[in-house]
Parts: sequence; structure tokens; C-alpha cells
Amino acid sequence: MPTLELCVVALLVICITHWIYKWKNPKCNGILPPGSMGLPLIGETIQLIIPSYSLDVSPFIKKRLQRYGLVFRTSVAGRPVVVSADPEFNHFILQQEGKLVESWYLDLFAKVFKQGENRPDGGYIHKYVRNLALSHFGAESLKAKLLLQLEEMINKTISTWSNQESIEVKRAAAEMALNFGAKQMFSYDPEKSSIDLTEKYVNFSKGLLSFPLNIPGTAYHKCLEDHKKVLNIMRDILNERLTSPDETNQGDVLDHIIEDRKVENFLTEEFVVQIMFGLLFVSFDSLSATLTLAFKLLAENPMVLEELNAEHEAILRKRANPNSPITWEEYKSMTFTLYVINETLRLGSVTPGLIRRARKDIQVNGYTIPAGWAIMAVTSALQLNPDVFEDPLAFNPWRWKVV
Repeated sequence: MPTLELCVVALLVICITHWIYKWKNPKCNGILPPGSMGLPLIGETIQLIIPSYSLDVSPFIKKRLQRYGLVFRTSVAGRPVVVSADPEFNHFILQQEGKLVESWYLDLFAKVFKQGENRPDGGYIHKYVRNLALSHFGAESLKAKLLLQLEEMINKTISTWSNQESIEVKRAAAEMALNFGAKQMFSYDPEKSSIDLTEKYVNFSKGLLSFPLNIPGTAYHKCLEDHKKVLNIMRDILNERLTSPDETNQGDVLDHIIEDRKVENFLTEEFVVQIMFGLLFVSFDSLSATLTLAFKLLAENPMVLEELNAEHEAILRKRANPNSPITWEEYKSMTFTLYVINETLRLGSVTPGLIRRARKDIQVNGYTIPAGWAIMAVTSALQLNPDVFEDPLAFNPWRWKVV
């Protein structure tokens, strides 16, 4: 009996050792970039999600760039990832959308299709989603309708803020961004909704950056639960539109998609819901974070705020009626405002990087990125490069005068 137990233990040790070896040395038709896959299953997730309160490149990424170079491999939440701070390679990757790579959210969309069902090409889906977003949020829409709607929303929001003793800027910015985005997407009215959509999206965003442990009480579990609730809300809205199209037509993004369903077979009801959720999340998360940072930077830099106010007051003085709505010409004339926006975006990387998935094996600097691996293009490595921007961590909108 002891001999049998010894054999079982030995076999178990061999299997575990072999599994760990395969984890740390993934298969590749070439040479993998240098790096570490971390611990089995969790990889280096814990190190990555440790918060940083600096505007500099994430300590997790910065430490590994110094150790491995501009391109390295790691594992996050059990998924192999290649991180790149190489500007030329990052530019190349972002130009290959729908060809060599596809956006990370397509992983979520792929799960919607049943086994054996014809799935459209990832590049085609990306092109559709991009054109959909541009048609409703691009320059033409901004000029035609969004500019005035934004001004109305901002004035209403600021009026509400002025009646409060204090506000939590991050939460308030998130609510403003999400309510506006949801209104454009599916005519959402927070005053008529029984569920706080902002709270659900905030919880979802927090959960994405937490350890992926799906048990009650964890942020990740809360993230998944709120994700389901939001999807159910969107399913109800979609079903209502499909049931009574003449009575519920709003001319929003959802109506656009419903019309496209007549010619696009891949737009199943579940797929439409996922598109709506994904588009709203991307816009809400990036815009709310950028607005919050802008408030902080302007509060800390009174000279910038003074010049910004001067530019806006000069525009008001030229108006026949100071209370008239903003015009497209006025918007285009706000030169310093654009400098402030550019500088805020340069400093305010919402995520460690832009994430794509390799559709095919990709060669970079003599290394191979296997198909199916995630690629994180660290754009902040260029935006905070002292060789490109002098004193890169300083908030200096005037630097854009010479760009």
C-alpha cells in the first residue's frame, strides 16, 4: 500500500511539474518575447492591478521595460499577453485592426455565437462598429446636433452642482458622461429609470481591475452581476423597440442598428445587446476618467485656468446675446481649450495600454507573438517619453503651440 501511495504522489508531482513547465513555457512557432508568465492561472495579475497614483507609466510596466526591453510577455488573469512600448510596432499594430489583430471586446462578442453558427470576420465587425460610432459621434454629428446637446447637458449639470455643498468629481463626471452616452445610444432617461445605470457601470469598471475571483462578496463577482443586470435592461429596451417599432422610434444608435438588422445577418438580438453595452462602456469609462483628471489639473494650475477663462470670456464679449447657444465657429476658435484637451489626454492614459488580440502569428524584433495572444500597446510610453516631450509629467498646455 505505501508503494501505491508513493506512486500516486510521484505521478501527481510529475503532472503538476509538467503543467507548471508548460505554463511558464507556452508553445510558439518561434521565439517568445522575454518575460515571465507569473504564477499558474493568476499570472502577474496581482502586480498589475496594484493602484498607482502617479501620472507616470504604470510601475508594473516600467519595471519590466527596464528589465526586458520594449517588448515583453506576461500573463494577466490566466491569459498570455505581450506588452509593447515600441512606438513603431504599436503604430503598426493599431493600423492592422481587422487584419492581423482585432479589438479585445470581440472576445466577448464571439461567445454570443453558438457552435457551428456562421461567425462574421472580426475585421468586418470592427469596421461595422467603428462606422456606427462615427456616424453618431463623429465630427458631422458633433456639428449638426451633439454640440448643442452637450452644452445643454453641461449647463444643467453645473446648475445642479452649484446647489450642493460639495461633489465627488469622479462620480459626478461618470454620471454625466454615462447619462449623455446612454441617451444617444438608446434614449435613456435617468429620471424615468428604476435602476441607477451609472452605479452598475462604475461597479463593472472597478471589477475589471480587481482580482478575477468569482465568489459572492468580491468586486469581480459584483462586476459580473451588474453586467448581467445592465444586459437585461438593454434586452428589455431592444424587445420593446422590436415589438412596437413605429411607436418607439427615437432616431438613436439602437434604431440605427435595428434598421441594419434587415441586411446584416450577424446582428442577432444578443449581439446587438453586447454592442450596446460595449460602446457605452468604452465611451463612459474613457470620458469620465479624462474629465476627472481635467478638473484636478486645472485646480492645481491656476495660470492655465486663467487663460482658459480669458479665451471663453473673449468669445462671450463678441456675442450679440451672451446667453445664445455656442456655435460651431466659436467651438473651432477655442485654440487654448484644444491645447488643454490635448495635454490632458497626453497625461491621462485611462488604461495601461490599448489591448488587441493577435489573429495570426506576428513577428516583432525577432520575436513571435502567437495567434490568440493579447497585445497591449503602451501608448503612455511615447506620451511620457522625455525625448519626445520636455518635462513629460508637467501639465503644460502651451507645449502644443509648437506641435
